[in-house]
Amino acid sequence: MPARASALGTWYEEHGRHELPWRATRDRWAVLVSEVMLHQTQVARVEAVYEAFLARFPTPAAMAAAAPGDVIQAWGRLGYPRRARRLWDAARRIAADGWPDDLAALPGVGRYTAGAVRAQADDADVPAVDVNVRRVVARVTGHALTPRQAEAAMIEVGRPLTGRDRLLALMDLGALVCHPAAPRCPACPLRRRCATRGPLPAERPPRASPYDGSFRQRRGEVLARLRAGPTPAALLDADALASLRRDGLAVVEQGTARLP
Repeated sequence: MPARASALGTWYEEHGRHELPWRATRDRWAVLVSEVMLHQTQVARVEAVYEAFLARFPTPAAMAAAAPGDVIQAWGRLGYPRRARRLWDAARRIAADGWPDDLAALPGVGRYTAGAVRAQADDADVPAVDVNVRRVVARVTGHALTPRQAEAAMIEVGRPLTGRDRLLALMDLGALVCHPAAPRCPACPLRRRCATRGPLPAERPPRASPYDGSFRQRRGEVLARLRAGPTPAALLDADALASLRRDGLAVVEQGTARLP
């Protein structure tokens, strides 16, 4: 039986997000960049900057040769700039020592990202559970799952798909059909197997933290000033600047703040 000879596989072939630029590559670095960018960020925002960012830093060596401030500058307004700094740290590690056997050993790379990179780049038959996959498998099985239970359920729910196809099919199903608040159950290829056909009884849609007036906004405003050029530290939000310095996103020398 072909690997995709299933309702889920057929749905993925017909409706999956194959046009996303990072889906066209099996290069580990390009996939890692996409996964780091996509963490807590909408796909459309990543699409707008991904190719230009990758063109500037096409390899770990190219990024490692740049200053961390160059990476933060190129990251622009994508949000959560600590990701940019950790990506630079990872690039330095890869450029110096090569790719580790366990990708989770890289700075800023957790269990999900490590599995997602291996599945997409190497077609490794490893589970990787993001928020979309978790929602799909929890609803199909009918109960909340621990991280390890969700990984096991992903393998079972995704059969006979494996590796890359399983990850992307379940990820896309969660993003396009199995929505948090209003799932499109009649369009779901797993509806006959689904225990809930909708949100779990105790499930609550995730609530986004307000941005306006938040400390994250204050940090973003200071970082935007630094992207424009060195700025006297006395003119900046002191607490936000101190937080950026702790995260390696800013330095202060002789009273002037700048990107590292």
